[in-house]
Amino acid sequence: MPRRPFLLSSLGAALACTLAHAPAQAAAPAAGMLPDTVCTAAGTPIDEQGYVAIGGIQQWVRIKGASCANPVLLLIHGGPGNPMTPYADTIYKDWEQAYTIVQWDQRGAGKTYERQAPAEDEALTMERLRDDGVEVTRYAARRFGKRQMILMGGSWASALGVHMAKASPASYCAFITTGQLVRAFAEDDSYEAALSQARAGRDQDALDKLEKIGAPPWTDPRSPGILRRITRKYEAMSTEPAPKDWWKPGPTYTTPAYEAAYEAGEDYSWLQFVGLHGDGIASKLDLYKLGPDFAMPVYMVQGAQDLVTMPEQSKRYFDSIKAPAKEFVLVERTGHDPNPPMLAAQYKFLKEKTGACR
Repeated sequence: MPRRPFLLSSLGAALACTLAHAPAQAAAPAAGMLPDTVCTAAGTPIDEQGYVAIGGIQQWVRIKGASCANPVLLLIHGGPGNPMTPYADTIYKDWEQAYTIVQWDQRGAGKTYERQAPAEDEALTMERLRDDGVEVTRYAARRFGKRQMILMGGSWASALGVHMAKASPASYCAFITTGQLVRAFAEDDSYEAALSQARAGRDQDALDKLEKIGAPPWTDPRSPGILRRITRKYEAMSTEPAPKDWWKPGPTYTTPAYEAAYEAGEDYSWLQFVGLHGDGIASKLDLYKLGPDFAMPVYMVQGAQDLVTMPEQSKRYFDSIKAPAKEFVLVERTGHDPNPPMLAAQYKFLKEKTGACR
């Protein structure tokens, strides 16, 4: 499975696009640039992966779906350094009949990192990643002749998604968010929940580690990772595991070069997120400062056993927002990372609440 799905852990027909209903184009090489041809014909499948000029660099984009006339789902990954593109052919395969799924490897992650690694002193910022995401949205809108699309993301991507939804409200007909990150990562409630479970289970190893790092805020970038390894262990005791075949990467993502780029990008993005002295992107997060108003419906999927973004924290933020429609669902046997109950809840919102997204 991915090393940190979503936050620390957050989707084979030949390419067939039409330009003004012209004959289908040939598939672009996997390592090349994706075309800008328009594809709107019902029943015309699309299966692409390649680079798009986004934010002044070439960024990796994966697009797949059974019909170019279907609604477009922009699925943004967590981490911020953990792309889900390697698993596009497994986890969300069943969704491709009803939706065109667009994913992209964010700046500093995955194949975007492989093509253009940031300089060591180049800082990732929420604003830069937000603007990249809006550019990807506009690219997808041109490709499929859409005025709006569905936005979805979990954990880190839930915070990025809020920033994108606020920056370009006319671009999205709905926002489905999971494991809502609201403020600085690992607020006291997450740490205290882990400490409580360690005490209840007489888990001396976990207790020693938690007591050594102390409660947040932290200045050591290793501390959040220590907490997440502990919370993941406890989540696994009460949640439904993801099928092993979900985490089987496609052939494009099994080369030594990609593996090295993924790991380097993950390290770079994680350090940018937590900061060398606790002063990274995470330290500045506060969605309340963006205001409560959303221009599109908001649907929040929250794992009942999530020990990273605690249910109470997510629900408190959900209650504060104002949207044309909103709904919160608490999913049992689900933690912070994707699993079958989480995907079922997300898909239920897609099918029942986003019918106007065309």
